[in-house]
Amino acid sequence: MSSAPIVGVDVGGTFTDLFLYDPGTASFRTAKVPSNRGDEAVGFMNGLRALGGPAGFEAIVHGTTVGTNALLERKGAKLGVITTAGFRDVLEMRRRDRRNTWGLWGEFLPITDRDMRFEVPERTLADGTVHTPVDIAAVEAAARELLARGAEACAIVFINAYASGVNEAAAAKAVRAIWPTPHVSVSSEILPEIREFERASTTALNAYLQPGVASYLGKLEGALEYAGFGGRFHIVQSNGGIMSTATARSVPARTALSGPAAGVIAAAAIAKAAGFENAITCDLGGTSFDVSLVAGGEMALAAQATIDFGLVIRSPMIEITTIGAGGGSIAHVDRGGLLQVGPESAGSRPGPVCYGQGNTRPTLTDANVVLGRINADKPIGGALARLDVEGAKAALLHHVGQPLGLDAMAAAEAVVRVANAKMAGAIRLVSIERGHDPQKFVALPFGGGGALHVGALIKEVGLQAALVPRFPGVTSAIGCVIADVRHDQVRTLNRNLDGIDAAALDQRMVEEATAARAVVEAAGLPVERIEIRFELDMHYAGQTHTVGVPLPVHVRNGTTGVSEAIIRMAFEAAYQTAFSRLLPGLGIRIVSLRTAAIGIRPDFDLTALAPPKDATVENAARGARQVWFDGAWHTATVWSRLDLPEGSRVHGPAILEQGDATVVVDPDLVARTDRFGNLIIERE
Repeated sequence: MSSAPIVGVDVGGTFTDLFLYDPGTASFRTAKVPSNRGDEAVGFMNGLRALGGPAGFEAIVHGTTVGTNALLERKGAKLGVITTAGFRDVLEMRRRDRRNTWGLWGEFLPITDRDMRFEVPERTLADGTVHTPVDIAAVEAAARELLARGAEACAIVFINAYASGVNEAAAAKAVRAIWPTPHVSVSSEILPEIREFERASTTALNAYLQPGVASYLGKLEGALEYAGFGGRFHIVQSNGGIMSTATARSVPARTALSGPAAGVIAAAAIAKAAGFENAITCDLGGTSFDVSLVAGGEMALAAQATIDFGLVIRSPMIEITTIGAGGGSIAHVDRGGLLQVGPESAGSRPGPVCYGQGNTRPTLTDANVVLGRINADKPIGGALARLDVEGAKAALLHHVGQPLGLDAMAAAEAVVRVANAKMAGAIRLVSIERGHDPQKFVALPFGGGGALHVGALIKEVGLQAALVPRFPGVTSAIGCVIADVRHDQVRTLNRNLDGIDAAALDQRMVEEATAARAVVEAAGLPVERIEIRFELDMHYAGQTHTVGVPLPVHVRNGTTGVSEAIIRMAFEAAYQTAFSRLLPGLGIRIVSLRTAAIGIRPDFDLTALAPPKDATVENAARGARQVWFDGAWHTATVWSRLDLPEGSRVHGPAILEQGDATVVVDPDLVARTDRFGNLIIERE
């Protein structure tokens, strides 16, 4: 590994977190600065300046929520679509699903209006035969009309283009000759895979994000160049790998879960090093609570994700369940008299009431401040001198207490309990409802607020313990530093397994591996080796849903050695695992080939985060203060968390404070420090 520093930057809704690692000295630094919602580049550069400026950095790896926010808030580009005659409504029809299963209410508006979706004469058959060549004059006319109507990006999606991209390629050449920007997405380039709606949705959303993501990255690159940065700038993908900014500009849909994915990467590495192969990661930020499952040391990857109703991106992504329950989530009593927390958030501007920036509605952070769990005299992030406890208390009393007949303390505790219940529900969703026993898992809380709620989550869900990282507030930034370089691609094959031409399949696999490897090599980051992994989407004849079938083959001397027998054995093992039975006598089909090239980064030694050798319990003690638990004040010991030595034990009730987060140890729990500086919180 190079001796120059590498920096991870995670831009969240409230704070921008940074982690700098200097491999030459095996040292690190962290920073946390307020985000600037709407112009995230400001917080990004402020954070780098807090670390001394980017001039001497070897690489900057960025986990971003720009794409996620643009999708959730419908603030992407004005989009035009050019498609096959008769198929302009694919985005609207979707899978004939609807927001509300029962009743006729609820509507869905696609990301582009019908008058911005143009049809052109062309037709490719399902076997790849070009039935009708594309009418280039019609394509050119459609592109000019879209531009006249204000389109900023264009998506080209032709029927059956996964089988042959000839017509799409000709259309794309014509459109790109006319289009004034590079923001043209083509389905056979983005997702050459069967399933018309998913391919159309992924391509359209990619184009929808292109101008915004490209503008954001361009602004960052300009600011970095001005500041003297001469290293590599990379972006975290939703699949847990990192990619170059050039790839991010071309395929911004792969950044849809960029920020949350970085946290899961770090959490999985931290849990494994600490001896826990099963963990449930809990990222509590300012806006959301993101949960993901790590089983047997492996992160769960999904073939696609639904960012919001009707917004489907089919690209490998770490499976993350998100709910609107962050520190900035606003508490209110609904028309039915029920207390709700979120999904609306106060964000970083104006932020919680206690920030004193103009918000008058109470948030989860305000409740924690009133309960004494957050130290009002030491707010994280460094932007505020003190938090307004009385203002937060008054807001809770007015908006929650009075409607429910509660005093301010009971109202604050009620807000925390409702939020805890929502978080516990999200954890059950990824564990119990998928057949996992939570008693075999540890919660791994991070983000600015995760460790405030971990005691309640242990007890409500029945988890084994909690593992709080050394720096929970900047865990996602650490994930940026340790993430591998990764590129995924897919090709639809549509073949019967019986009698398959193994030599032709082998040739295709070698070609795909070569192309994927080239993308990883072009990223320019130091890697120890590049691994190629193959997976087939397969099913029994007559079925529609597929199972992912990892193939135990590798490219050696220009061949994979794949055979019909190897594929059959792998399929039966995967199907047996998924459904506990096989269906002998039925034919087996191969739908798609997935290829992943993973550039394995040099190991990051987590002992670099360990407590100093001269740390003592006495030096970590910071006295005591009153904290509210279960309807009463308790005297909680207060500790400087980073000054606790390895092996120290802290009995609840206790508050452990550090610059990027606060850890709450409930009265019936105990926390101990391991050799990496993690806190393991268990029942007494």
